[in-house]
Amino acid sequence: MEKRNYQKELDGVIAGLSGAKPRLLLQGCCGPCSSYVLEYLTQYFDVTLLYYNPNIRPEAEYDRRLSALKELLARMPEGAAVKLVEPGWRGGEFTEAIRGLESEPEGGARCPVCFRLRLEETARLAAGGGYDYFGTTLTVSPHKNAPMLNAIGEALAERYGVRWLPSDFKKRNGYLRSIQLSKQYGIYRQEYCGCGLPEREGAD
Repeated sequence: MEKRNYQKELDGVIAGLSGAKPRLLLQGCCGPCSSYVLEYLTQYFDVTLLYYNPNIRPEAEYDRRLSALKELLARMPEGAAVKLVEPGWRGGEFTEAIRGLESEPEGGARCPVCFRLRLEETARLAAGGGYDYFGTTLTVSPHKNAPMLNAIGEALAERYGVRWLPSDFKKRNGYLRSIQLSKQYGIYRQEYCGCGLPEREGAD
């Protein structure tokens, strides 16, 4: 089976756009990952950024990353056109979703469960809000499984009746660009995804 190139698939979506920018609900995990993705996608889409990340622990770290994301939107030129939706820290939803997987390491069996939790809420809100597409910034990270994220997104697109935006934003030096933009705007870069370290698991 031929390996899919999700960046080329995104190129195809963009090439097919015409008229007014389609509305995109984009799940954003943090300021650094959002930086390059927003710089790129706001050229083609009317972007609303959804900060739904119940996996981030402790709650103070969630708030710190949210603050960094707001700071990014205030500083970067593209940020002025981006709407931010933030439903509040809902750590209990993550705790329930990963029940039985608590001892798994970050990067292990919890990840697909976590991806689905966050992307399903994005798909649900996108469908209810009349968005044309939904997507995520998560594929910019070299530590995230882009084929897995895209497979989950495609399945949810069928379930909720809203189009999934394919992506592998780390391509074309996207991750490097996110580092450059983070430094340029002085944005806080976290040292872990959200749920990984045992001492943080009990810190909420």
